Amino acid sequence: MFQKERMDTIVDILNQNGYVTVKYLTEELHYSNATVNRDLNLLEKQNLVKRSYGGVELMEQKGVPLLFRYHKMKSAKNKIGQKAAEYVRDGDTIFVDASTTAEYMGRHLIDKKDVTVITNNMALVMFLSEYNIRTICLGGEVVEKPSMLYSDETVENARHYHADKMFFSSSSFTADGKIGSSDTYYQLHRVMMENADQCFYLVDHEKMGCPFKRMHSFGEMDYIITDYQFDEELKEKFGDVRFVEVLS
Repeated sequence: MFQKERMDTIVDILNQNGYVTVKYLTEELHYSNATVNRDLNLLEKQNLVKRSYGGVELMEQKGVPLLFRYHKMKSAKNKIGQKAAEYVRDGDTIFVDASTTAEYMGRHLIDKKDVTVITNNMALVMFLSEYNIRTICLGGEVVEKPSMLYSDETVENARHYHADKMFFSSSSFTADGKIGSSDTYYQLHRVMMENADQCFYLVDHEKMGCPFKRMHSFGEMDYIITDYQFDEELKEKFGDVRFVEVLS
């Protein structure tokens, strides 16, 4: 197991348990105390964990940091991203937002032909450009280190493009069909939605909860790709929306 895989596993264990001892981690991972401590030291430098008295716990955050969001629900995000990529056809131009869920989608685009990706995620731009996929970075200020961009300039740049499809995620959704959106990305999402022929909302079940004050509606979507099982009554309410359930 490589170091990144061990660190991903440690974060998953902490996400489930909150607090564990170093001894517990060495037994679970089957690695030496020294190896596990090196991984924990790196996680601590990234402000993801806090160490104390032979144990470790997740750092308390006002918001979920970007580096932690990459680890959180990674298996579900990867499956959702893989399914979303199946809807991208050769020759498509697509908007992809800066969410970690949409970034997971990127790794499943590398075999597409003549695709253009427009995004405010510098990490996604660099990754896809390595595979000779045409990418357009919308620019703006770094609002989430190291690679997420947003400003008035980002929004204005997005207005100049038209896309066949738009893929995005958000921080929360409700069982009655509301999509919570932060002030940071709300306006950009609105412009992308208006300038795309089809809108795809990608979301895992962990994000079920109270939305932010700014909201979109399921009714504005063409597809919702998720590992959450919505009830049939809601699906009937939004009859024009296709719900694609990615279940494990």
